[in-house]
Amino acid sequence: MSEQTVPNDAETTAEHPHGRWAAPSPSRRLQLLRSAKSVAIVGMSDKPARASYFVATYLMSSSSYTVYFVNPRLKEVLGQPVYASLKDLPEVPDIVDIFRRAEDVPAIAEEAAEIGAKTIWAQLGIQSEEAMQLAQDAGLNAVQDRCIKIEHGRFHGNLHLSGFNTGVISAKRQILDG
Repeated sequence: MSEQTVPNDAETTAEHPHGRWAAPSPSRRLQLLRSAKSVAIVGMSDKPARASYFVATYLMSSSSYTVYFVNPRLKEVLGQPVYASLKDLPEVPDIVDIFRRAEDVPAIAEEAAEIGAKTIWAQLGIQSEEAMQLAQDAGLNAVQDRCIKIEHGRFHGNLHLSGFNTGVISAKRQILDG
């Protein structure tokens, strides 16, 4: 399927039993990443050991996305301003990448729909069927329990399919000097 003929999530999920949300296919996730120009990270942390910080540094250094940070408790991270809410951003992000508890995701999905975002993306380990259904019903694309860094890296040749850079270029066994 070419990029132009990949159905949008609403078309894909309309065929799903009961019209319920269904996870987008790998080709659809690739299309979402390729078409995006900006990403807002909701739940951004200023702690380098946190996943949001790690993902932010990756996206800023290994992608062409404009990256925004959202956290009402912070003012600046990585030399960039941090916004209190999605409504405070200087532009509508294409992807809203969520690093919050599952019970917070439905409200974030609603806010993303209100501002006109195209996609919500709940990070690895974050699942909310309610939020995914809310997003779909509002016309947004919805991804959950996937790391945007791993997906971007995998699709762009920066990571092994399992999500780690193995450093192996060939399937041939390496001969060590001896």
